[in-house]
Amino acid sequence: MTTDSEFQERVAAVRAFNRFYTQQIGVLHESLAKSPFSLTAARVLYELAHREKSTATELGARLGLDPGYLSRILASFKRRGLIKRKACAADARQTILQLTKEGEEAFAALNLGSQRDVMHLLGGLAPPEQRQLVGAMRTIQRLLGTPEKPDTSFLLRPHQIGDIGWIVQRHAIIYAQEYGWDEQFEGLVAKVAADFLEAHDPKRERCWIAERDGQNVGCVFLVANTKTVAQLRLLFVEPRARGLGIGKRLVTECIRFARQTDYRKIILWTNNILLAARHLYERAGFRLIHEEPHQSFGANLVGETWELRL
Repeated sequence: MTTDSEFQERVAAVRAFNRFYTQQIGVLHESLAKSPFSLTAARVLYELAHREKSTATELGARLGLDPGYLSRILASFKRRGLIKRKACAADARQTILQLTKEGEEAFAALNLGSQRDVMHLLGGLAPPEQRQLVGAMRTIQRLLGTPEKPDTSFLLRPHQIGDIGWIVQRHAIIYAQEYGWDEQFEGLVAKVAADFLEAHDPKRERCWIAERDGQNVGCVFLVANTKTVAQLRLLFVEPRARGLGIGKRLVTECIRFARQTDYRKIILWTNNILLAARHLYERAGFRLIHEEPHQSFGANLVGETWELRL
């Protein structure tokens, strides 16, 4: 349970971040991106540029602006020749707002300046730091924004420095939490991962990482068992990313690569309590060919061998 003092500390942390970020993006300046527009005026201009037709009422509701404040901004735009008004056919009480040619040019200049500012902000960071920053921003947007259709997008990429350590750690933690498996399982995962790093053939073996919002959320290995048989190993999807089709995509990628590499068969070993994984294998066309009870990882289990002929 969160105590009142802990909550107040979080409030203070959010306020400190707000002060930091507004200074970083120049909100405290009189204008945005060295333009003649304040932050609010620039946002109104953005909305008008991205909607063919809009009324003042719609703009105010969308941006949560006081009608009087919005009216003053629109009046300023009108005096500068940036917008034009025409009667709304559906409601005579409303007028449609559109950018003039001058307004479109003003937005283009503002947009270019903002683009350069963000490029400068990101340019001082290494690519992994850029991904981390963007991922954190997306997390804030997801947690504080209005719920919309869930974003199911994710990136599949080859492993990079640090990914293998992540694979070992997350396997150990999640399997301990969900199945009660002990450090013996962590040792097995560490050995599989170490063997891959020490001796894998990049032409015939791969590790894929699923990444979402700049964070690792899944992985799988395809390694050589023999010249004609590949083995699928360490399929994993983070609990928070399940249900997005990541596991299915990882298995599909293994099959695609195995066929391209002229393997004749893929085998894998799993346990019968891993129901979600077993379902993925079955739907991908794998067939259960052997099962055997064993005592491992601090539990009584039934190991299973599956195969897919290519």
